Amino acid sequence: MINNIIKKIENNSSSLCLVDEPLKKHTTYGIGGPADLMIFPKSKEDLISVIEIINENKTNVTILGSGSNILVSDNGIRGAVISLKKSLKEVRLNENILYAECGAMLGKIVRFAVKNNLIGLENLNGVPGTLGGALIMNAGAWGGEISENLINVELINSKNELKKVPKKDINFSYRNSSFNNNDVLLSAEFNLKKAKKDLIKENFSKAQIGRTSSQPLDKRSAGSLFKNPKNNSAGKLLDDAGLKGYSIGGAKISEKHANFFINEGNASSNDMLKLIKKAHREVKKQFDIDLSLEVKLIGFDNDEIEELC
Repeated sequence: MINNIIKKIENNSSSLCLVDEPLKKHTTYGIGGPADLMIFPKSKEDLISVIEIINENKTNVTILGSGSNILVSDNGIRGAVISLKKSLKEVRLNENILYAECGAMLGKIVRFAVKNNLIGLENLNGVPGTLGGALIMNAGAWGGEISENLINVELINSKNELKKVPKKDINFSYRNSSFNNNDVLLSAEFNLKKAKKDLIKENFSKAQIGRTSSQPLDKRSAGSLFKNPKNNSAGKLLDDAGLKGYSIGGAKISEKHANFFINEGNASSNDMLKLIKKAHREVKKQFDIDLSLEVKLIGFDNDEIEELC
């Protein structure tokens, strides 16, 4: 089946196809086994064509942006993985309406807005990942969320229909959204406001300094591991539980910020999963709080991750 899919993709697009590609090369953790088939579309048109072919062949598909905010099993991912690394990167402006494709890095979009004296996204400075991933998880930092200034999102739905969905039809909450697992996000528009350059740069710098001073940005991580419970901090709970610096194999809880779990260089997905479970159990045991994952687990058997779901 894989060879048949590759042939159709190559005949209908300029996408690159790789078989048994190690996903550790494409995740910020540097962890992850092979993808049965990894596809790199080079344009929005390529992506639409690839999705249609994948759906026709009833093959499981996983969309990958920058590879942050995920932990992939060393067993890899069955089916097709579509990487947006080589496509969907356009960012442009029409007066105060910012248009960005979902493969664009969030940092690039933030810097573009700041350069054009537009306020509303600068608090997201330093948040890792692409726009698509940020929208799906309603990424936020320093009191701001990606959904706040959103107008609409263009996507391909589970019926292979190209739709432009207004914000009012999307339910956003803390680190969550109502997008369907089969939705493929293509682009989004934001309504931003002009503001004084000094104010925007001040907000931008505060976010940058806050991240640099408190997070292990020089280490391999997936970003914040757990969501903050209501009126509490996951990092503080993990710290109070005595878990800063705790390690299993090559996986370690950062000594700088306890909600960042890092790959010291040779961590396996099993090392990281064991460490996550250890942290989850300790916080539950000591404070009777069930921490919810912000990082998405991919390719694991249900019984491996049941206690975390």
